[in-house]
Amino acid sequence: MKKTENIIVGISIGDLNGIGGEVILKTFEDSRILEFCTPVIFASSKVMAFLKNHFKSTINFNDINHINQIVFGRVNVLNCWNEPVQIEFGKEDINMGEYAIKSLQEATKALKQNTINVLVTAPINKHNVQSKDFKFPGHTDYLAQQLDGDSLMLMVAEKLRVGLLTDHVPVKDIAVKISADLIEKKINTIYQTLLKDFKIIRPKIAVLGINPHTGDHGVIGNEDDEIMRPTLKKIKEQGKLVYGPYAADSFFGSNNYKNFDAIIASYHDQGLIPFKTLSFGQGVNFTAGLNKIRTSPDHGTAYEIAGKGLADEGSFKEAVFTAIQIFNNRFDYEQLISNSLKHTEKKL
Repeated sequence: MKKTENIIVGISIGDLNGIGGEVILKTFEDSRILEFCTPVIFASSKVMAFLKNHFKSTINFNDINHINQIVFGRVNVLNCWNEPVQIEFGKEDINMGEYAIKSLQEATKALKQNTINVLVTAPINKHNVQSKDFKFPGHTDYLAQQLDGDSLMLMVAEKLRVGLLTDHVPVKDIAVKISADLIEKKINTIYQTLLKDFKIIRPKIAVLGINPHTGDHGVIGNEDDEIMRPTLKKIKEQGKLVYGPYAADSFFGSNNYKNFDAIIASYHDQGLIPFKTLSFGQGVNFTAGLNKIRTSPDHGTAYEIAGKGLADEGSFKEAVFTAIQIFNNRFDYEQLISNSLKHTEKKL
């Protein structure tokens, strides 16, 4: 990782019939953001010209056909296709899914090749992106295959951070998926990301139980007693500040979450319902644990308001800022580790 004063932020366009294009435009209407980052939108000049006209944007794009043509301090548009696209706001369309994946694949390729520093993804429709070449339930699963590391969905809003043991898994399969190995791996991932991506020296992590009331000693399931508690005890004995399992129903309402640097929920809705209730519109989805940085807003395509100029760009803007901050934090951490190793070698 190399330090740069003007971080290159790659942006995948998402579902063109959703609100992605609108929140991207609104985010970069404020030219002050270009003083410390250079966006590259992976789409096409024709699409962005249509969106600019529709939303009456004042942005002047720098259209490029190759990543090495980036102009710093401008909003760059990298042409991933040349044909015209028929955008129909609010409509679920498999063709829009194909363009969303073209954009994502090209942006991911650039991320892997280090020609962009971070990736921010606009929302996709998980149904219309499915094809023989793309069989993933979302961005996180695709990037986990493409990049190195153990991925973990981490929702971030200021000091509130909620990670997931299982993410896009049917409710009927949750208990089966959760094992001691999975718990250890996910806790280690979130522990490491708190250290290097958020500069938290001694992270305190809370873990929510699998069953209601954490099983009530086997009355409502035995997974918490047989899997969760022994595993957390083992991890705590290794020196990590890990606590739980906590009953999920009262954990957030009691404000107990404020006592921890991160919370790990057992499954998607257990973590995301309270997170979005507390922070909707300002939250960020960060794919922790990977060797590259990817963030996204905490909302979906919002077909019901697409094209109407009503979308709030707050979450997308926070996703951009969070990606930049994590990039800088990770660089500082790597420098610290590198300097510590050099100091140790000199002593030896």
